[in-house]
Amino acid sequence: MTTVDPNFTESADREARRARLFTRINTADKWFQVLGLSWATPVLRAAAGDNPRAQVKEIWRLLAVPLLAIAAFLLLWGMLAPKVETSLGTVPGPGQVLAEAVNLHEDAVAKAEKRTEFQAKVDQLNERLIASGRDPKERAYTGAPSYYQQIWTSIQTVFFGFLLATLVAVPLGILAGLSPTANAGLNPLIQIFKPVSPLAWLPIVTMIVSALAATDEGLFPKSFIISAVTVTLCSLWPTLINTALGVASIDKDLVNVSKVLKMNTWTKITKLVLPSALPLIFTGLRLSLGVGWMVLIAAEMLAQNPGLGKFVWDEFQNGSSSSLARIMVAVLTIGIIGFLLDRVMYALQSLFTFTNNR
Repeated sequence: MTTVDPNFTESADREARRARLFTRINTADKWFQVLGLSWATPVLRAAAGDNPRAQVKEIWRLLAVPLLAIAAFLLLWGMLAPKVETSLGTVPGPGQVLAEAVNLHEDAVAKAEKRTEFQAKVDQLNERLIASGRDPKERAYTGAPSYYQQIWTSIQTVFFGFLLATLVAVPLGILAGLSPTANAGLNPLIQIFKPVSPLAWLPIVTMIVSALAATDEGLFPKSFIISAVTVTLCSLWPTLINTALGVASIDKDLVNVSKVLKMNTWTKITKLVLPSALPLIFTGLRLSLGVGWMVLIAAEMLAQNPGLGKFVWDEFQNGSSSSLARIMVAVLTIGIIGFLLDRVMYALQSLFTFTNNR
């Protein structure tokens, strides 16, 4: 009769638990990559006892080096900023910018409270009107938007413009990828209009939108439409080009199979073309969203759409002692939101494709 060594059983169980732990870490690593938190994987591996020396090197490369670079940048900024004189005083350092960010947050909270108080008074007034047999009245809040509301307006505008660009660029890209004739027709237009600056498009868009919409009584304000259409015109090209390239790069054997199976055009596009071209399409979408976000700020400045671009312009025109610090807060906000938008698109790309492109 054979007996099982308890130590062997315990060791096997420990190794099994260890293997399951590393499987979970590997699964989580995919999402860490999406979220820009790739340094978390070696931290977890080191905590689990997987070659600590090698993991420490990875932690140094992925976490410590970036943090040291940021610290060096902030130190250099703090040292050089007081030495630069502008018409509004010296350039604010990191401490002043942080203080102004706190002030903008407190101001946003105060404006939210005022809006809530206003709405409560309107509700009370309408209750009295209804009680007296009269119709309630709608009263719009006319206070200045808060910093957070301006951020939200910019995000809405860029996604609206990006959606329009996608609806135009993807079908045209598929057409150009499938048809050499269509590609020959679209290519010169792409080469001509792709380099055009948003500052050149904006006057044209403004005149056309103003001619079509004389007032702001539509579903969207004119300034919003002007900014969104300008974003569309400048951001659709990366998606169009990458879609055409992805469709044209489909394996010829797959194309021959579709001919053998006598697939109709719609089935060929949905079952063959799009799945094969998705990695490059998403690459184009990520590029388009990044371009759209950069274009938006300039468009909002000139179209006076109440977003981050208008906030920067108003602070520049304001010329107060805190204006430069507020503009720097907006610059950092724009950069952080741009990074988050790219991560959102990469997360969608990871869900729908098998690409490893980061």
